[in-house]
Amino acid sequence: MKEIEKTQIKLLSDRLDLIRHKMANISLTEEAEKYAEFEKEKAALETEIVHLKEVRNKKLSKEAQKLVGMPFKRIITKKEQADIGKLKKAVRGLIIVHPMTALGREMGLDGMTGFSKTDF
Repeated sequence: MKEIEKTQIKLLSDRLDLIRHKMANISLTEEAEKYAEFEKEKAALETEIVHLKEVRNKKLSKEAQKLVGMPFKRIITKKEQADIGKLKKAVRGLIIVHPMTALGREMGLDGMTGFSKTDF
């Protein structure tokens, strides 16, 4: 779901950039109507982009709330990180969040952290 919003934001940003370039090339005195039309479309695109970014952040927040609500969480040690597959097999339902991902930055994680319903 997050990817859908991400691609829509990218497409709208590209259209907005194109409109800005067109507006720069139009002389205001000769083609005022066309300029006003571009200005209206530019405003609509900007509001839509803001809306999509809010939707995307809300979805991230829901996922972060779900993880924070899990009973067990701890930072994954370097030794465990070396054999992460073994750890995931040992702990069913383990979700690992890296601090450099969008979710990790949102949650303010310091290190690679594991979230689980069971103790690990």
